[in-house]
Amino acid sequence: MREVWSNYTSDRSKKNRSKEKNTWQRAVNIASWVSLILCGILAVWGYQSGIFQSVETMQQFVNRFGMIGALIFVLIQIVQVVFPIIPGGISCLAGVLLFGAVPGFLYNYIGICVGSCIAFGIARSLGRPVLYKMFPGKMIEKYLTWTELKGRFLKLFALAIFLPVAPDDFLCYLAGTTNMTWKQFVTVIFLGKPFSIALYSLGLTTLFQVIFHLV
Repeated sequence: MREVWSNYTSDRSKKNRSKEKNTWQRAVNIASWVSLILCGILAVWGYQSGIFQSVETMQQFVNRFGMIGALIFVLIQIVQVVFPIIPGGISCLAGVLLFGAVPGFLYNYIGICVGSCIAFGIARSLGRPVLYKMFPGKMIEKYLTWTELKGRFLKLFALAIFLPVAPDDFLCYLAGTTNMTWKQFVTVIFLGKPFSIALYSLGLTTLFQVIFHLV
């Protein structure tokens, strides 16, 4: 009787965890769609109001807010790393267009590095279950193989951060569930991110200019 009850409670607990995971992932997906829709609405409003007529008009609009605008942008970058509901490429592009090449790069760098450290810390505290609450199972299983390669995860992680070839936000969470030290993580992030951010910013800005002829 005791064994039957134990099996029953175990099955029920698994179902509850599965239901909680599905609910969390559904919420993340909904938040992603909502953020994209809001970005679209903002783009239409900005174009109709004349803000998006050129890079200069966008920068003039942002400059009205002074450092508050920059702080808000950095905060947005931090949040989009910790809760990856906005494509990182879009926010990197926005930073360069709104604040200029050098300030935009700096604000992108600060926000993304701080957000990456927070993501690492969350995973270090909560463990692997947090991955399944925030990311698709297929993505998790794909990159979990990296952690099974003894002594190679750090190298693969550094390469992925240096070159935008993998989901960086997820990998920061995944790194937090490994034996990677804070010193190793911070070193990789602060040394590897400048190149990937610059590459994203330059590539997307060039594409944006070609498509919309803003510059």
